[in-house]
Amino acid sequence: MKQDFQIYFRLLAYLKPYWGYAVLVFIGFALSASTEVSIAKLLEFIINAIQHQNHSETSLFPFLVVLLILVRGVGSFLGDYYSAVISRNLIFSIREQVFSKLLRLPPNYYLENSSGHITSKVLFNIQQLTAASSESVQIIVKEGLITLGLLSYLVYQNWRLSLIILVFGPLIGFVVRKAAKRMRKLSTQVQDTMGDVNHVVQESILGQTVVKGFGGQKLEEERLYRYSQENLKRGLKLLVVNVLNTPVVQLIMAIAMAIIMWIALQPKVLGGTSAAEFIAFITAAGMLSKPIKNLTTVNEKLQRGLAAAHSVFELLDLPEEKNTGTLKPTLHGNVRFDNVNLVYPDGSHAIHDFNLNIKAGQTVALVGRSGAGKTSLVNLLVRFQEIHSGTIELDQHNISDIELNNLRGQIAMVNQQVFLFDRTVKDNIAYGLLQGASDQDIIAAAKAAYAHDFIMALPQGYDTVLGAQGLNLSGGQRQRIAIARAILKNAPILILDEATSALDNESEHFIQKAFEQAMQERTTIVIAHRLSTIENADIIVVMDRGRIVEQGTHQELIALQGAYYQLHQRNFEE
Repeated sequence: MKQDFQIYFRLLAYLKPYWGYAVLVFIGFALSASTEVSIAKLLEFIINAIQHQNHSETSLFPFLVVLLILVRGVGSFLGDYYSAVISRNLIFSIREQVFSKLLRLPPNYYLENSSGHITSKVLFNIQQLTAASSESVQIIVKEGLITLGLLSYLVYQNWRLSLIILVFGPLIGFVVRKAAKRMRKLSTQVQDTMGDVNHVVQESILGQTVVKGFGGQKLEEERLYRYSQENLKRGLKLLVVNVLNTPVVQLIMAIAMAIIMWIALQPKVLGGTSAAEFIAFITAAGMLSKPIKNLTTVNEKLQRGLAAAHSVFELLDLPEEKNTGTLKPTLHGNVRFDNVNLVYPDGSHAIHDFNLNIKAGQTVALVGRSGAGKTSLVNLLVRFQEIHSGTIELDQHNISDIELNNLRGQIAMVNQQVFLFDRTVKDNIAYGLLQGASDQDIIAAAKAAYAHDFIMALPQGYDTVLGAQGLNLSGGQRQRIAIARAILKNAPILILDEATSALDNESEHFIQKAFEQAMQERTTIVIAHRLSTIENADIIVVMDRGRIVEQGTHQELIALQGAYYQLHQRNFEE
């Protein structure tokens, strides 16, 4: 319960910038609530006027009705409109904050959480936050003011009868609290199962070629049906609790009303009460059921929103990537690994006591079977993974002492799995910090990557929008755009992780020439299986299970007739 209050007050803190709108909401709903109470008083007014045949007052009645509706309309507009403004701004602010946080979380978060569940937090869960903040506050203020006004009127008319309603208050509170616990649990389950549904949809869309190629349509439909069915069950259970909660509270209110009416109709109780006052009292008491019913719906909204808030705040409170470095050196490309170890959270040891000294301008090829730890090693250089022990130095600076953005700004990386954005070719090459690059520099980088010719053959050339992940291009074309991006960066350290694997022989020949120019006067670390990519490297490092088993030049390692020689004989196919 204490944690719920903390989460709720933290959520309400986001509404502080909109206090001006909140004042207008309060004024609007106060006007609207006053008209509800005025209905009972107006009824008493017209009955008295008819009984006493006061024609001036009966003539005034139609105008009072119109005025009442006008005031209610103005109040409802102010309350509903500005509460919606607050709600939409709240979603905007939190979504911006969550997305910003996601961009700063360590890579391990994305390994441990599926993209479907992550996007569900950004899209679905944040939308639910409004239920606990602006929507619930709107109902509490609007219906609460009406309830308070009607109760005040009832106490003013006959405080003894009014006490009967208040006696039933604790019973209503007990029912609402029991329902709240159940709804909170079910709301969390609904959000989790929504993440599962989102995950299946994303996987099926991104992997649609595999789904179709291997006839997996039926399998994916069954998966979606299973998760959707689970989401449906949880949603219906939540609905049952919610819809039962309201009639139970209404039944309690009806019992209270029946007791009031029975007592009120006793001659001794009525005393000097006029017929108009009695009808007004009963009318006001009867009108209480509607706002109290609406107040019970707050419970469901509150629990749904609090479950979402817990999920969102849990993400916002996660530690970001460590960026304690303060140095911003201009690197030349000297790299030294000193007894480096990398251990994953599951306990697997990816890199063992790794020692390697790379001088600026050298080309180092990392070879070995799949799972040898080559990609894990280069990920340490850009701090996509953090070392468990040992040190990595760049130009004699400990890598952890270098400011993170400065470090990554001086390392260009081309991965085997190329990611292109749904933007123009130009925007994909000059991405991020490269946005200010001139057209001449972009074209020069594309030419160096032998991408210029096929880019010019596209419908709008460099202004052609590539579509989702650039899937309308061939694998080799996507790879060359990624290489052009790396060349444009002109960083002192270049990492090529299977960067030529998606190219045909002719494309690879041209890319190899381009890299001969790009590799000059910069440190290059190459991960490759193809002989042509690594034979001319200054140092070839053979890795197995995170350890160096051999290192030397191509000729030296061939002469050893060891692990490299065996890989060479198999043409690095294994």
